[in-house]
Amino acid sequence: SMPSEMLLKIFSYLDAVSLLAVGCVNKRFYELANDNGIWLKLYSSRLRPKWTIWKMKSKQTETVSLNCAALHDKNPGYWKKEYIFKQTSAFKTRVMRLVKFLDPYTGLPCKNKEAMKVSGLSWIIVLKDKNGKEHVVEKPNLSFKDTSVTVLWHGTDWPCLDNLSTLKLFGVTPLLPDQSIPPNKNGPRRFSLIAEYHLANLTENSVVVGADELVQLFSLSPGLLVGIWKEKNEIAFVMANLHYNQLLERSILGSATVQYVPPPNKPFLDDIDSEYGLHDYSLHLDLHGRNCMYLCGSFKCLFCRKRDIENGYLTLRVVNLKDNRKHLPIIGTLGICWETDVFKGNVKDCFVMDLTLLDETGKPFWCFSAPVHMELSTKSSGLYDYMGHVYTADYADSEGKVCVEFVWLEETKEYIIVSLVLYVSTEKVNSWYGTNY
Repeated sequence: SMPSEMLLKIFSYLDAVSLLAVGCVNKRFYELANDNGIWLKLYSSRLRPKWTIWKMKSKQTETVSLNCAALHDKNPGYWKKEYIFKQTSAFKTRVMRLVKFLDPYTGLPCKNKEAMKVSGLSWIIVLKDKNGKEHVVEKPNLSFKDTSVTVLWHGTDWPCLDNLSTLKLFGVTPLLPDQSIPPNKNGPRRFSLIAEYHLANLTENSVVVGADELVQLFSLSPGLLVGIWKEKNEIAFVMANLHYNQLLERSILGSATVQYVPPPNKPFLDDIDSEYGLHDYSLHLDLHGRNCMYLCGSFKCLFCRKRDIENGYLTLRVVNLKDNRKHLPIIGTLGICWETDVFKGNVKDCFVMDLTLLDETGKPFWCFSAPVHMELSTKSSGLYDYMGHVYTADYADSEGKVCVEFVWLEETKEYIIVSLVLYVSTEKVNSWYGTNY
């Protein structure tokens, strides 16, 4: 029953975040909280546009603004949208400025953690059942590596797996971030869709990564790992592996319904004969199990001659079976660590692979972070230096394939990488350079 004029006077003392919260109470509050006069005052006080009208004395400013064309010619909510747009644009610019500085070691932004902290970025998953009801899962555990971050969600109230249809991964940031105060989880937030996964017939349609006594791991592309309880056939945890390349862009610049699409690459003018193929590529490779690192290596001067193109792929040989000087020992026993509120475990014979392939200009060409499982090969090592079982681990996506061979040394209880080959899709190369391999 309070008059609208009195409510508007009260609302005029609120900040932007409080105004947005008040607008969620009911339809009347929403309409009043969209008042152009209130939002124009916020716009002028926080963003300070360089208009001559704002050069007047502060006592005259409010009187003039309430009668100016900026109010009467605009639809309700116009200045609210303008305020939010300007604030979010300035916020995105500030965050993107931090990731311009590149690490010469990995070729990726060296201030990723700082940018995530400034942005207040977090990640959530939204599970949608077959009836359309959504279940939001927050409060993940984070594990940072040189080129990726692993995000783990677990809980005791997961919906029944048989009733789920999709899983969506979102990056979440405060709608109006304020560097002076920590983000309010109950305040207005902005969602950016990173990936969407279909969970129908999950156990039949996804790749089995491995299992221990309690859970079985299933991999969904790109970079999602779902742990299923063996006894109940229910979700135990969800683990997402996010590569730093374009991580902030995908987590911030997309919308709640449409994923961010990076701009096409601008080819570097190269005067080397095209018959030479790819040259001077660099690889940074991490193998880890979420909590422990098994391998961290960089490889320079990788190349592929054009005559080596076969079956739609260009071959980059990183570790050669016959050159034992480049064979790589693995630290520890390969496996992926997981945990829930009560249980912990380690699924052996699998790991998370973080791959960063840089082109001749040092620009990220092919990047991913994904779980990979190992399989026992039927062939022997064929090497006098290593007499033991041979294991293979393969990864493939639309941009290429990775094939790794390990030899298990029983005497020293360790794995040795004796072969590592990258197969880059010619379609990826052609779109990157605008050529025709």
